[in-house]
Amino acid sequence: MFTGIIETLGTVTKIVQEKDNYHITIKSKITHELKIDQSVAHNGICLTVVKIEDDQYTVTAIHETLLKTNLGSLKVNDIVNLERAMKLGNRLDGHIVQGHVDQTGICTEKKVENGSYIFTFSYDLDKNNVTIEKGSITINGVSLTVVNSQKSSFSVAIIPYTYENTTFKNFKKGTIVNLEFDVIGKYVARLMN
Repeated sequence: MFTGIIETLGTVTKIVQEKDNYHITIKSKITHELKIDQSVAHNGICLTVVKIEDDQYTVTAIHETLLKTNLGSLKVNDIVNLERAMKLGNRLDGHIVQGHVDQTGICTEKKVENGSYIFTFSYDLDKNNVTIEKGSITINGVSLTVVNSQKSSFSVAIIPYTYENTTFKNFKKGTIVNLEFDVIGKYVARLMN
């Protein structure tokens, strides 16, 4: 489990394809605190650390993960949002995030406001995911509040701190992102069907 509060950024240093899997090596300032078999969220995707060497570690994304996320489009030198699993007994500053991406979405608009940023994203309704006004959404692992919830799109308002300390500063129209919809909303939607 995660909170959606990004801990730090990492840089992709190597990607090796083995059959349908990608072994992704990340350079990060938290590498020295990691251990083999630990879960770390990468742009909101829970992946297991399989190798550690100096200030770099490697995770493996299997075919299923690559189909449902934007990991397949990663390149060397890309920046990713990182969050280690939450500890029991700590504050839950974001919301409950599983690290299980539901689908990808596309950034359709980026507006610079007077002191903040408004991003709008569209997503495929065929996956039966929904957003609600003032509900929670996770975008590339960042816990956010939905504003302007529509049938197949929504917006989020980003404060300058989040913009500067996550991959949001690299988003533009057409950027593909990972979406994890609110776990409670997913259960309610399932019951309604």
